[in-house]
Amino acid sequence: MVGEGNVKPIRLAMIGAGIYARDAHAPALAQLADHFQVVAVCARSHASADALAARFGNEVERCTDVAALLARDDIEAVDILLPIDAQAPVVAQALAAGKHVISEKPVAPDVAAAQALIAGYTPRGGQVWMVAENWRYEEAYVKAAALVQGGAVGRVLGVHFVEYVNMRPGNKYYTSAWRRGGNFQGGFLLDGGVHYVAALRMVAGEIAAVAAHAAQLTPDLPPADTMTATLHFASGALGAYLVCYAAGSPWAAPLTVVGERGSLRAARGRVEVADAAGAVETITCGFYNGVARELAAFAAAIRAGAPHRNTPEEALRDVAVVEAMLESARTGQAVAVAAYIHAAAPR
Repeated sequence: MVGEGNVKPIRLAMIGAGIYARDAHAPALAQLADHFQVVAVCARSHASADALAARFGNEVERCTDVAALLARDDIEAVDILLPIDAQAPVVAQALAAGKHVISEKPVAPDVAAAQALIAGYTPRGGQVWMVAENWRYEEAYVKAAALVQGGAVGRVLGVHFVEYVNMRPGNKYYTSAWRRGGNFQGGFLLDGGVHYVAALRMVAGEIAAVAAHAAQLTPDLPPADTMTATLHFASGALGAYLVCYAAGSPWAAPLTVVGERGSLRAARGRVEVADAAGAVETITCGFYNGVARELAAFAAAIRAGAPHRNTPEEALRDVAVVEAMLESARTGQAVAVAAYIHAAAPR
C-alpha cells in the first residue's frame, strides 16, 4: 500500500493555485499525506503560489516556471488545476516530461483538442494520466451505478436530471474571471456540465444522441447559461436534462432513473431506491468525498497499476456529450454523439 512499510509517498507538485486547488485538492491531499508529499506549488504569481504552499508547510517550494518544474527528476507526479482554456498545453508538457498527471476536468475545451491531446500521449514506463472528474468517485453516484447495473430497477426506461445553480455575485466561482470570459464553448454549461454528464453516463449508460436548446438568460454568463436536452441512451432509454446557472432553486430534481421494476434517485450524500410497490429505501453515503477518493485512486494507479474510472477517453466522452448538445442547440438538429466524436477527429 502507498505510504505503508517501505513505500514512500508520491512526490507531487501542484500547478495552479485557484479556488478549486485551495478548497478541494489541498484539503484532500492533506488528508492523503500517507499517499502524497506535496513538494512544490507552481502558479502564475508568487503570491498565489505562497498562499497555497503555506497550507502544506514552509518546506514546500514556490515557483512560477512550469518548464523548470517539469524538468526536475525528484517530482514524480503533477496535479494540474488551470483554467479550461489554458490547461491542455501544460498537460501535454507534463506528459512529455514523463510525469504522472492528474489534470482537472474537462480534459480539453473541445472534442478536437481532447482528441489531439490523447493522440499525442504515449505512456512510458507505467505512466498514469487521470482526468479529475470527481463525480465519478462521489460515493452516491458510484452506489447508484452499481445498483442500476445490478438490476435494482430492472431495464432502464427513463432518466431525468435537473440542476439550478445560482451563479451570481456571491458564488465563489462567479469571481473567476476566466469562467465568465466567454473564452471557451459553453461557459458554465461545459465547466459544470461535464460533471452532470459523467454521472449520467456512469449511472444510466452511454448517451447515443441528443437534441438540445440553449440560451443566455443573464448578460454576465456568456456564451450561454441555460440548457435543456432530450437524451437517447444507447440502451434505448430516453431522458431529459436541464441545467440553469441563471438562478438557483431548492427544487431541482436529482439524477433519477426509472426502470421496469423500480426507480432510483441519487444526490451527493444519499441514494433512494423504490421497488415496484413503492417502498423506499434510503442509503446514506459519504458527502463531497469524490476528490479524496479519486486522488487515492490516482496513487493506487501509480504505485500498484490499479485501474481507475477517470481515463482521458472517459473524459473525452463527457466533453463530446456536452459539445453535441451545444451543436444541437446551434443547428436545431439532433446530434449523434459517436458520429460527432468521429467527425471532430483531428486531421
